[in-house]
Amino acid sequence: MPKRVDHEERRAQIAEALIRVAGRRGLHAVGMRDVAAEAGVSLRLVQYYFDTKEKLLLYGLQHLTDRFTARVGARVAAVGPDPGPRVMVEALLLASLPTDEESRTFHLLYSSYAILSVTDEALAAQPFIDNPDAAENAMAGLVEQAQGAGVADPDVDARTEAISLLAMAATMGTSILVGQRSPESAIAVLRHHLDRIFTVAGRPERGTGPT
Repeated sequence: MPKRVDHEERRAQIAEALIRVAGRRGLHAVGMRDVAAEAGVSLRLVQYYFDTKEKLLLYGLQHLTDRFTARVGARVAAVGPDPGPRVMVEALLLASLPTDEESRTFHLLYSSYAILSVTDEALAAQPFIDNPDAAENAMAGLVEQAQGAGVADPDVDARTEAISLLAMAATMGTSILVGQRSPESAIAVLRHHLDRIFTVAGRPERGTGPT
């Protein structure tokens, strides 16, 4: 009896190969033949699942996003049940900083996807991500939740703080990649701003999430 092929598993295998090659060489330099060689499959098989490079890149972006979501979830789960809004905000921000090989690859490729989506006509015709405001909405909601619980400054604008924190994390990530600052100094800056937002009776509500 012929072996049954799990098509989603095969697509994930190819997407993982794309991420590995792009992490080493840069997304702009990766071709479908390179991905096939990395995955240990034929070029014809890659083309069977993704008939254009753009479709492969878009699937790779979704796969990368799913990995990031899982990484954030693992950070939150590591601190136990009911971690609180600050820990969840911190987990989201720190997961995006390039502090290890996986997060370095995520930051590098996510930035590359953003640039390519502007300059590549085929990618530009597709939405860069399905829900571009998801992280901003989630973070603003967490700040509002903390304000309602009395553990965040009631006078700050939750939406503005969410935008600022995400932009800061993205910029900090790039500065780590290019060697401008260390991961530890970037984390210290982010926590400084979190201390300003999250307060308990005028004192910072310290996060207990993993670094």
